[in-house]
Amino acid sequence: MTTTLRPTEPLQQSDDGQRSRGYAVCVNSRPVGTLRLATHPVFGPTVAQITDLRIDEPDRGRGRGTVAALAAEEVARGWGCVRLEASVPAEEAGLLRLATALGYVERNRGMDKELPASPPALPAGTTGRPMTDAEYEPWLAHSMEDYAQTWIERGVPADEAHRKSERDHALNLPDGPATPGVRISVLERDGERVGTLWVARRDGDCFVYDVEVAADRRGEGHGRSLMLLAEGQALAEGAARIGLNVFAGNTPALRLYESLGYRATAYHLYKPLA
Repeated sequence: MTTTLRPTEPLQQSDDGQRSRGYAVCVNSRPVGTLRLATHPVFGPTVAQITDLRIDEPDRGRGRGTVAALAAEEVARGWGCVRLEASVPAEEAGLLRLATALGYVERNRGMDKELPASPPALPAGTTGRPMTDAEYEPWLAHSMEDYAQTWIERGVPADEAHRKSERDHALNLPDGPATPGVRISVLERDGERVGTLWVARRDGDCFVYDVEVAADRRGEGHGRSLMLLAEGQALAEGAARIGLNVFAGNTPALRLYESLGYRATAYHLYKPLA
């Protein structure tokens, strides 16, 4: 039996080179699933992403998804793409195993948790306060550079990474610290600055966009204090859940989040096509 991709629509192409197309996954011309391929809205037309891949229940476990994903790679190469990306919901363990077997590498994962009924207490002597205007610009410059470097270290070319950092910060902080629903804070221990936190409303809940312990104060438990502060701020915003992103390889952060009750919601993967 031969598994192939059959287009279900004309190729969609915009003036800036972005492309997308839907396909039926077929076995001897019999549809057994669907796949959608598109170029990346942030990284541009040289990076493709599989935005959907589903195999009908009766045909699962027979290698249909593997062949479809490999066929999508060839389509992406034909589009001139040098990298393929995919996001897998945490509950789709089979898709995650498939992606890993095909050489996809985890770059980052989304996590979230249900918030407690009341704000957790911070350790004695530890407090959070709003970041001042004088502190904001140096923090922003550092945050943007650090964010870009994190992507560079995980396979994204430097120019793409810096464009993404600029775009994401501009999108999420259009009015700086005065952006509605945004809280940018400084954590202090006995009056000394030990960390920073950026929390904001997103889709009805709250999201931790950035959390950092001062380099000379790491290993003292301030990361946990920052996350407890984030929970308190999310509750003050009326949120029921709080989410975050953790990059692959950041094992201390991952262990901290898991110890606080965060669970994975999605895995974000990539594969070079060169």
